[in-house]
Amino acid sequence: VQLVESGGGLVQPGGSLRLSCAVFGLRVDSYAIGWYRQAPGKQREGVSCINSSANDTYYSESVEGRFTISRDIAKNTVYLQMNSLKPEDTGAYYCNTRGFWGQGTQVTVSS
Repeated sequence: VQLVESGGGLVQPGGSLRLSCAVFGLRVDSYAIGWYRQAPGKQREGVSCINSSANDTYYSESVEGRFTISRDIAKNTVYLQMNSLKPEDTGAYYCNTRGFWGQGTQVTVSS
């Protein structure tokens, strides 16, 4: 199983980014997939998760109402749409399923 994140970058506060997690070796509709982030000097934290049926999602309190998780079964990819970004959203973002991690994609929110 391999997960490949992309879509990170430098964005100004209030801006948006869409992260992608391409999954290989496992169907995205077979297991729950989550997004996590790790800010410098801090522990990795869960941000969002989507279940295998895509009928249940989770968001941490810090991103609720600003981030949206979704998936495309045909592309076997999970997305994280991030709006109204804040400097405290800065960090490396990772996707995870069944204990497999991607390499991460860096998000920096700064003016």
